[in-house]
Amino acid sequence: MSISHIHTAYFSPTGTTRTICTTLAQEMSRILNIPWKLRSFTLPAERKEPLCFSGSDLVILGVPVYAGRVPNVLLKFLNGIAGNGAMGIPIVVYGNRNYDDALIELRDLMESAMIHTIGGGAFIGEHSFSRTLGGGRPDAQDLNVVRSFAGTAASAIENNRFRTPAAVKGNIPYRPYMVPQTKDGGHQKISRVFPKVSDACTNCGICAAVCPMGAIAPDYHSYTSFCIKCCACVKACPTGARYYDDETYLFHKRQLEEHFSRRAEPETFI
Repeated sequence: MSISHIHTAYFSPTGTTRTICTTLAQEMSRILNIPWKLRSFTLPAERKEPLCFSGSDLVILGVPVYAGRVPNVLLKFLNGIAGNGAMGIPIVVYGNRNYDDALIELRDLMESAMIHTIGGGAFIGEHSFSRTLGGGRPDAQDLNVVRSFAGTAASAIENNRFRTPAAVKGNIPYRPYMVPQTKDGGHQKISRVFPKVSDACTNCGICAAVCPMGAIAPDYHSYTSFCIKCCACVKACPTGARYYDDETYLFHKRQLEEHFSRRAEPETFI
């Protein structure tokens, strides 16, 4: 199959998925000697126009893992993709715990959109809740794995040695979205939890600019929509004014940091 362009599209509130996807696209572009383009669908305005590809495209599609799955807020947008017979590589990025069924779910979404998947990868990024869980990742070691995967994928395409749909890890039917555990051993959703704002806020507006849901009101202290806990606003705030104080959120964060401190490694599939 002849590939004329590489397109990488991603949802990446804190930049980790973007780093993985652009590194993969750049390296495959270099090896195959074909041009590449990128498109973010992170911000609300970027999701107004659907993704549309052609049969001569290679699509690298990347999303973070939320509660073990593709973020449910993206399903409507992803179901609107027009693949038109393109080839594709699904990429998921998780915060050092596990990617559960996110990769196989993204593969299936791409296949439903008429994108023929020939491989896939699960990589690690700093967890949105934490600065220590997967801290600093993807790092140089991760990006070397990305470049090695690019070489393997490019060779598979050049020599027509791949299977589609790509055989990736995951369960069908998919497991439910993970629900955080509470101190008493129960489980409680945190969908209604929002960041608080301290007196350190200077009303600079950075938080509103990076929010993928457009949820932060013009006063920067209230909300107009729900919060997906991507923590883009928390991590981007130059004065550290935004924070979570919800008991279940903080207990879940501590559990993750205590139980998943080992270095998880990327997994790739062709």
